[in-house]
Amino acid sequence: MSSAITPPRVAALVLAGGRGERLHPLTAERTKPAVPFGGKYRIIDFVLSSLFNSNIRAIFVLTQYKAQSLLEHLQLGWMHSSGPGNFLVAVPAQMQAGTSWYRGTADAIYQNLRLLDRTHPHLVAVFGADHIYKMNVHEMIRFHQRSEAAATVACLPVPVEEASAFGVIKVDKNWKIVGFVEKPSQPPEIPDQPGNSLVSMGNYIFSTDVLVEALEEDGADPHSDHDFGKSILPKMIKSQPVFAYDFKRNRIPLETEVESAYWRDIGTIEAYYEANLDLKNVQPKLNLYNWDWPIRSVNYGDPPAKFVFDDDARHGRAVQSVVCAGCILAGGYVKDSVLARNVLVDEGAEVVGSIIHDNVRIGKGVRIRNAIIDKNNHIQPGETVGYDLDRDRDRYFVSSSGIVVVGRDKDTPESRARNL
Repeated sequence: MSSAITPPRVAALVLAGGRGERLHPLTAERTKPAVPFGGKYRIIDFVLSSLFNSNIRAIFVLTQYKAQSLLEHLQLGWMHSSGPGNFLVAVPAQMQAGTSWYRGTADAIYQNLRLLDRTHPHLVAVFGADHIYKMNVHEMIRFHQRSEAAATVACLPVPVEEASAFGVIKVDKNWKIVGFVEKPSQPPEIPDQPGNSLVSMGNYIFSTDVLVEALEEDGADPHSDHDFGKSILPKMIKSQPVFAYDFKRNRIPLETEVESAYWRDIGTIEAYYEANLDLKNVQPKLNLYNWDWPIRSVNYGDPPAKFVFDDDARHGRAVQSVVCAGCILAGGYVKDSVLARNVLVDEGAEVVGSIIHDNVRIGKGVRIRNAIIDKNNHIQPGETVGYDLDRDRDRYFVSSSGIVVVGRDKDTPESRARNL
């Protein structure tokens, strides 16, 4: 049987050390992959779910920056080991190749090449943990095998006018990569898709021997940026077949073409806000309700959400919103919002167009709009957030578009009791 159709052994190395500085203050005390999303998830849950649902179960998560929150999340919901090909382990930065922390994405893998000795994989999947998407990874692997590629880069076609903000990949008519251009003023177009350019998603499949050789050579180069997009791949295309995989062709079982091609870079407060609030729409672009492709996370065993009071002066209700387990709307009103676990909205309070993270108490008569409230906060009775931006700037972070972000409050005995 030919190697093109033989199921390969695959090990996944997930890069989860991103600082996420543009998401401040949500990343003030946590790495970007640990930032909450959609009420009950963390950003990293999406890449891990894609790997898990694709039956790739040998997974190493490489951590570095402010990793404690991420490590606790992985320990509670993901870390396991039941054999040499079925495990998920977190790997902290350990200075395995010298006295420096990771100097780039390629260096992070180089310093952990010894991990591959555990599974001796045919292929290595190097995936980032900073984006929201669903991918059937086996379709990308099959493309890699059919193309007889040394490496395959997952790419997203975007309109040419949008491509200048990204690193752009130049391909020939067979989608073999022939060049990389960083934020070009005139992005190269896709040969069979005029008006579109290719941007890298930061997800790669490598043949193991090719990856090891490239990383060892790069590790010995003191002038390298030690980055896949800047160092490894531009050099590799000169001597090895490297192909671009069209993410828009990727298909998730039981989903439409539009749903299957969902990918979002939520690196700014505005992008994060918009992607979260899209979930409350009647037909959101991201389908969280596909039972054949579940997004997995920690199961805390929370009680059901509850809506109480139906008096003339107070009604506990939510409209066009996502409300997670443990929430109590005790006479408060919520519209066009996402409420995470264990949020209390007290009598007469109003939350509109906002994202409320775990264990937030919203007091009586509070009004909140166009805001992100991080975990463990108690908004005192009668307060307002999002109605007077000049006043809010003295107390909180306000983005360029006027989204108010109330940073995470410290853990309390009550929050620890709720396993937050």
